[in-house]
Amino acid sequence: MSPSETTAPLARSWRDIPQQVKPRAMSNEGRRRLVFSALKTAGALALLGALGWGGVAVAQILREGPKKVPGQAEAAPIKDIVLVTDGALDRNWIVRTLALPKNATLMGLELYQLRSRLLVSGQVRTASLTRNFPATLTVNLSERLPVARLMAQMGGESPHPLLVARDGVVFDGVGYDSAATDALPWLDGVKLARQVGVILPVAGMETVADLLAKARLEAEHLYRTWQVVSLARLESDGEIEVKTQDVTRIVFGTREDFFPQLARLDLLLDTARAQSAAPLREVNLAIGAHVPVAFDGLTAMAPAAGNAERAARPAKSPPAPISINLQLNTKL
Repeated sequence: MSPSETTAPLARSWRDIPQQVKPRAMSNEGRRRLVFSALKTAGALALLGALGWGGVAVAQILREGPKKVPGQAEAAPIKDIVLVTDGALDRNWIVRTLALPKNATLMGLELYQLRSRLLVSGQVRTASLTRNFPATLTVNLSERLPVARLMAQMGGESPHPLLVARDGVVFDGVGYDSAATDALPWLDGVKLARQVGVILPVAGMETVADLLAKARLEAEHLYRTWQVVSLARLESDGEIEVKTQDVTRIVFGTREDFFPQLARLDLLLDTARAQSAAPLREVNLAIGAHVPVAFDGLTAMAPAAGNAERAARPAKSPPAPISINLQLNTKL
């Protein structure tokens, strides 16, 4: 037997068998994930680029100012000025006060400087200016309301009336109806002072405004007769003097609420008209419940308690004003 016949054949494995297999293609879900990942990367790069460009633009604005930044807004002149206000000022006043150049542009405006021009008048309490592109400037105003008026003379000028607000600010007053301002009482006993060409606020005006507001709301029939309000003794004695069409001098005290004083005054005036033919000359409400009063030719002490009694008859041929007792029977 030959050797070739006695040798056993070698064992073979399935791995030795050649196989023609194509690689598996990428699925649709895999392709979507790959595209999404690429888009996300591109978006992040674009965002970083936009932030970088924005930073450069802001730095250029801060460095060169708005006038040097090119753009369509800078080239377009302002076409309209819109006014929003709670008072009497109109658009013509805004145009005159702002005095914008003929070809002014929104980006070329100095808003802080324009706001200062509006506040100088005193009638404007707060102001804000807004650029509305492409070519509109919006002005929002909050105005002061006048509570009294005074006559002032500036240098060699002739005296002219001014209005006074609750916070004491004095201003000319533009756009108000003459009937409304003519109904305001005049102020007396006030010394005006200027600082850097601006009239300083009237001291103590808030207290006076409280009295006027209380009288207007609670006793309008009395308020309509008030002509002059004096602050001459407000700081020193805490008293406000009022002159009306019927009474030369009425004194209010600031140490007591104004409402009970107005109630006493109303009752006193009604009682005095019913009991005396002489007109009242003076009423002092500043000392509490006992109200000293003076008629033309007579004086009286009127405690604000007890029934109204007959006034004592004056003595014959008085060389001086005579005292009477006038008691009012209502506790306030």
